Amino acid sequence: MKTKRNYKKEYAKYHGTAAYRKRRSQRVLARRKLEKLGRVRKGDGKDVDHRRALSKGGTNNLKNLRVVPRRTNRRKDNN
Repeated sequence: MKTKRNYKKEYAKYHGTAAYRKRRSQRVLARRKLEKLGRVRKGDGKDVDHRRALSKGGTNNLKNLRVVPRRTNRRKDNN
């Protein structure tokens, strides 16, 4: 029998931490920046990819951002 996920506990332990919220905020700001430029739209199946990952010291500079299909970005590894 499967146990139910405790989403509140999961959020408190991982997704609610200050470091995670900061990274999520940076990802959201990057997408908004490219939405304003017309390069992505809500529901288009595209992701905003950081050429150099935020976790590796990358920024939200336009030179570091690119639009890729969602599947490509989700398979990508930060190594």
